[in-house]
Amino acid sequence: MPFEFNDLAEELIPQDPRVVFGIVLALIGAVFLSLGAQFQHRGVVKVERNTQYAGGSGLNVKQLMLLLARPSWVIGTLMLGFAVVLQLASLTQAPLMVVQPLGAVALVITSIVNARVSKVALNRRSIIAICMCVGGVGLFVTIAAFTAVDKPVTDEDLITILVILAVVLVAFVLAFIALRNKFKALFYILGAGVLYGFVATLAKVIISRIQNENFEWLTFTCVVALLAAAALGGYFVQNAYASGPPDLVIAGLTVVDPLVAVAIGIFVLDEASQAPLWAVIGFVVAGAVAIWGVFALAKHHPQTKV
Repeated sequence: MPFEFNDLAEELIPQDPRVVFGIVLALIGAVFLSLGAQFQHRGVVKVERNTQYAGGSGLNVKQLMLLLARPSWVIGTLMLGFAVVLQLASLTQAPLMVVQPLGAVALVITSIVNARVSKVALNRRSIIAICMCVGGVGLFVTIAAFTAVDKPVTDEDLITILVILAVVLVAFVLAFIALRNKFKALFYILGAGVLYGFVATLAKVIISRIQNENFEWLTFTCVVALLAAAALGGYFVQNAYASGPPDLVIAGLTVVDPLVAVAIGIFVLDEASQAPLWAVIGFVVAGAVAIWGVFALAKHHPQTKV
């Protein structure tokens, strides 16, 4: 009996202390992500009010410049920048599939803070939706923590990621140009989440290559692609703030972002190659629950604009 217990413990508890450290960094980053989102949302709302902007068709250049003059938006941006630094640091310590989904902690913090700041209490359906988001992502990261493995990214894998990202960027740009007047917060949230999923993946690749002194044309291409995805994703986030509450924005980002990053980890980087069948089933169920929670929150949140 003791032998079986020890075997189980060794199987379930991560052996590398660097993974634990990476998880801690990711959790601290989630706190700054939450606070940064709240401050940025406040700045966007003030610009929206001062310019009579109704949201939906996209912020123009003048409105983007006005954001730079809003102290709340600048503070929020600095906090988000620190959250990104912590996230990148966590990616150097643990597999992408483990640390990336931990941003869901920010959803709980943002929901509490936004309810107090806006003085709009969450309704029962919104609370259930948030629990679905956090529960789904929590289950996902728990399974990933015990089954994911960190693998080196080959040039072929990297080219595949860049090609997929190029297609995604073109698709979102064309969709925005053609349908921007019909977009609601959910589109911007989903778009930003998808793009940031690629940003997280490319960031991990770039960090690894720099550490190995492998900075050549393919690495430089990754840097350019990362900046392009981050810029468009950031623009989508600001538009999402203009047409939806901050906790809805964070819900989309902390669910869609890690699911995309994890999908890349599974299908391209092969980080789940050692996962048993039960883990694969768990990934599917947990992901479905989390995504369902995002759509439910978008539908039932008391501050969602229709």
